[in-house]
Amino acid sequence: MKLRLTDMAIKKLPHPAQGQVTHWDDLTPGFGLRCSAKSKSFVVMYGQRRQLKTIGRYPEQSLSDARAQAKRFFVQHQLGSLRTLEDAVSFEEAKRRFLDDCLSRNKPRTVADYSRHLNKHFRFNGGLKDISRQQIMKVVSGLSNTPSEQSHAYVAIRTMMNWSVRHGLIEHSVVPKLKLRTSARTRVLNEDELRQVLLRSQETPFPFGSIMQLLILTGQRRSEVGSMRRSWISNNSIVFPADITKNNREHRFPLSSMAKAAILSFPNTGDLFFPAATKSDKVFGGWAWHKVRFDEGLKCVDPYTLHDLRRTFSTVHAKIGTPIHVTEKLLNHVTGSIGGVAAIYNRHTYEEEMHRAMSNYEDYIAHLSGRPVS
Repeated sequence: MKLRLTDMAIKKLPHPAQGQVTHWDDLTPGFGLRCSAKSKSFVVMYGQRRQLKTIGRYPEQSLSDARAQAKRFFVQHQLGSLRTLEDAVSFEEAKRRFLDDCLSRNKPRTVADYSRHLNKHFRFNGGLKDISRQQIMKVVSGLSNTPSEQSHAYVAIRTMMNWSVRHGLIEHSVVPKLKLRTSARTRVLNEDELRQVLLRSQETPFPFGSIMQLLILTGQRRSEVGSMRRSWISNNSIVFPADITKNNREHRFPLSSMAKAAILSFPNTGDLFFPAATKSDKVFGGWAWHKVRFDEGLKCVDPYTLHDLRRTFSTVHAKIGTPIHVTEKLLNHVTGSIGGVAAIYNRHTYEEEMHRAMSNYEDYIAHLSGRPVS
């Protein structure tokens, strides 16, 4: 039975009550979808004996990936070789190749996240093609008590395995398509907690104490604060370039007098405010290690993440009366109250409003701490 295989067509194809039915693709001869009572699998037919080979199961493998894999298979078969995989590639070697490739295509933060989750949770011996779905899902299921970590680890391994399919290292990914439920974080530090974290940041040596001060005083993302350079500062503002912001847009942020005073107190480390400990041309790392030790000096502060400081920054602005669209400009949000068509026509920079909001925020922080930020 022939038809043009599309995602919509595949979804509509019924499962036979018994036996199997194969639907052959009009676009790619020899490539088809075999439907049984409980599954749908991509197959290829090759050779004089019209042999069938299953190359993946739908929807775990997408139609586009399956069609590309089928084309590679036919080319390899015509060349007289049925060897479709690099049998000698180990899981660790595939991981290394994947992360190396990511360096040229992804932001450093993304690569760092992939690397951390893959190296922390997925350490398998042996060949890549020998890794089973059971092994992968045992790791993913074991992280159910930390939903956010589970979600990020799942994305990392699924992305790596799909990459391995596209590069011919395995026939199909054994990582199933899942919809993991992650509850949205709502953690906001109360006044006493924020006061303790602020005072602790003033007592903590450079660089992490200084980083924590700027996270509190600016509300910017940790990757942006960790990458800050002196050359980005001009006219009482710091301009974050588009290549380090989450939305790939340049962001001009007004520096309050407290933030400027804090910056002036930092040691001279060259252009980078917070260089890595081992390489002065690399940005700060070791976030988890530093935060654990920072939090050891806190009392009666519930567990929190660095991003919770950003949410607290936004909440404080709501408390002191900052208009929501000004807060969104401070946070460099582009999908809030001034998004879509409104953002196209509203080209106002809100620079004066942002400076005024940060002055009010500074008054709040000064009152909270009982003394100015050093």
